[in-house]
Amino acid sequence: MTTSLFLIFNHQITEIQEKDARESLGVDRIVHPPSDLKDLWSQIPPDLEEIQGYLEPIRTWLKSQAAVNDYVLIQGDFGACYILVSFVFEIGLIPLYSTTRREAIEQHQEDGSVRLIHQFKHQMFRRYGV
Repeated sequence: MTTSLFLIFNHQITEIQEKDARESLGVDRIVHPPSDLKDLWSQIPPDLEEIQGYLEPIRTWLKSQAAVNDYVLIQGDFGACYILVSFVFEIGLIPLYSTTRREAIEQHQEDGSVRLIHQFKHQMFRRYGV
């Protein structure tokens, strides 16, 4: 039986995340959404009062492509994540998000200013609702 990880988030999956998914979750296949759905997820209009209908193409795609107990990495707009996580639970999929460790590096500049650089490093996948 093949276990898949469907990606519903605004970033490119890193090699570290992919390796972790394969090792810790037993994922055999990582599934990127079609480009139109990726664009839809990354450009949720901020002026829409209701986004249920807007997200329907993503729900339709997941329902047609994913099998029970497949994983779905969901990160992005808070309201959209809530809607999609609820939907994923309803159809028997496992919603996840990636946890990160944030490291801040201060670089003191010659002009007296401080440049602050934040680096985020993947730590693990965590299930929603646990």
